Amino acid sequence: MSISVSLAAAQHIQRCLKDREQAIGLRIKIKPSGCSGFSYVLDFADTQAEEDLIFEQHGVTVLVDPESYPYIEGTEVDYVQEGVNSFFRFKNPKVKDECGCGESFSV
Repeated sequence: MSISVSLAAAQHIQRCLKDREQAIGLRIKIKPSGCSGFSYVLDFADTQAEEDLIFEQHGVTVLVDPESYPYIEGTEVDYVQEGVNSFFRFKNPKVKDECGCGESFSV
């Protein structure tokens, strides 16, 4: 399995990376947090660690550390706009429960 990126997410990532000279992609990390157990942490990656897992789709690179990967394997990263709000949405098949605000999840 892998991590996939929707076209909308890829276009948003490309727009964001255009303003960063050194960025090579989007880094997704999982950390213990929130009322449900885990949360997604997104950052722009300027470097690649030797152990990073690399996924490429629609011209963008997503980097995931090996500790986070088991929690998000098979996830699709999407970018949605609802009214005046826009955000990344994770379609993670491993999620068993989410908190009411959608900020954390359990597997």
